[in-house]
Amino acid sequence: MFTVEDRERLRDRLIASGRADARISGAALTGSAALDREDRWSDIDLALCVADGADRAAVIADWTERMYGDHAAVDHLDITSGGALYRVFLLHDTLQVDLSFWPAEAFRAIGPSFRLLFGTAAPPARSPAPTAGELAGMGWLYALHARTSIARGLAWQAEHMISGARDQVLALACLRHDLPTAHGRGIDRLPAAVTEPATAAIVQTLDTVELKRAFEAVIDALLVEVELADPELADRLAPPLRLLRT
Repeated sequence: MFTVEDRERLRDRLIASGRADARISGAALTGSAALDREDRWSDIDLALCVADGADRAAVIADWTERMYGDHAAVDHLDITSGGALYRVFLLHDTLQVDLSFWPAEAFRAIGPSFRLLFGTAAPPARSPAPTAGELAGMGWLYALHARTSIARGLAWQAEHMISGARDQVLALACLRHDLPTAHGRGIDRLPAAVTEPATAAIVQTLDTVELKRAFEAVIDALLVEVELADPELADRLAPPLRLLRT
């Protein structure tokens, strides 16, 4: 298991490597470190700006080789977003290292967690939060599939769909309280009065009676949050959502 000191040493080494690499024209801390909110379990998040004219594929390949050869990576996962490639490494000691490689014209803050270490960044361009309508739409879509899964006797799929609908309910609540909506990041900062009712939508077992109980609870919770976000939309959604319960 990694220690805080291990994480800090590795982050310092990676930043020093970035400064020494002529193909890297800028770097920034992202994630919890950029907000001074790190704890024992935080990972390393480092955004790297690939200089104009540099071979981005070669830069990524070289840094990947360094992570495996020098820093004991055992696997990695790629995610693309906003013009950047996020290469997420798992180290042997369970430390997660997220290195994002940005083209120079796209290197900028896209959220509050961005602290420039060296180089220059373009003006911030915050990613838009999902709308209440989008979250509500995903909520009723999960609910439709939950109903169908229960009817077909697909218990695990039903549990998955009920949980997905519940996630949208809680994301709606986070949006209402001006908290992050993605990846559950804002849920633990919601008031207990908001989260307590949502616990009824947690599936306890995979028998049909329990799945139907949790499904009815998630429908009720979804209607409450949609009503708070958009009463007109709630009026339209209420009849078909209530029909799902029958």
